[in-house]
Amino acid sequence: DPTVFTPNQTKKSKTKTKLSFGESAAYLANSAYIRSLAALVICYGMSINIVEVTWKSRLREAFPDPNDYSAFMGAFSTATGCITFGMMIAGRFIFEKFGWGTAALITPTVLGITGILFFGLTLFSTQVAPAIALLGTTPLMAAVFVGAAQNILSKSSKYSLFDPCKEMAYIPLDAEQKSKGKAAVDVIGNPLGKSGGAMIQQILIFSLGSLAASAPYLAAILFGIVILWLASAKSLDKQFGDAMAKNPDAEER
Repeated sequence: DPTVFTPNQTKKSKTKTKLSFGESAAYLANSAYIRSLAALVICYGMSINIVEVTWKSRLREAFPDPNDYSAFMGAFSTATGCITFGMMIAGRFIFEKFGWGTAALITPTVLGITGILFFGLTLFSTQVAPAIALLGTTPLMAAVFVGAAQNILSKSSKYSLFDPCKEMAYIPLDAEQKSKGKAAVDVIGNPLGKSGGAMIQQILIFSLGSLAASAPYLAAILFGIVILWLASAKSLDKQFGDAMAKNPDAEER
């Protein structure tokens, strides 16, 4: 019946909304819900960049030979794939048993704990050297393996928990909010998350002279970002719960 349904309506509903940077910023400013969601995306991108760049510099120091470096990265990629597969299976159980809020908190918690351990081994290598020697290794190698664990766990939890949480957060929104919200996050959240961490490091390296000298400041910045990430996840969890309660049929859409 053309009075009820027209093909043009379907085409219009599937058209992706495009917002300018200014429009995206204005939408984020007016929507606490989308602002919290964008904060999760930004914090993830910045945290990963901050730790990964420092880790790879330590990795090259530990494996100066290209063959050894390639062999380690091959094992790292294999481990990432295996752990991610396991996390994809565990993720379903986490969502069903503990809900959206717990799932959203796991990625920043994992990244925060492993990030602190990594920077601790990097900044206090001399102090922890005797204890690390008892394990038959050095602070440098310990930092490399902790950094590898951080990268593996954070990336696997991203695919199994963070990304599903992000997509589920759009469920209780109406079509316009969902379309504009995704557009605003794509325009501001994703680019700022990816480039923000790199920009911070470039500023610190330019000011202090090296990545090693920047490490204490990067550790403090990472800690602050993780705290903001956790606060945003908790805030969005409450907003998500309230929105789902007001629209119980949303999950069926």
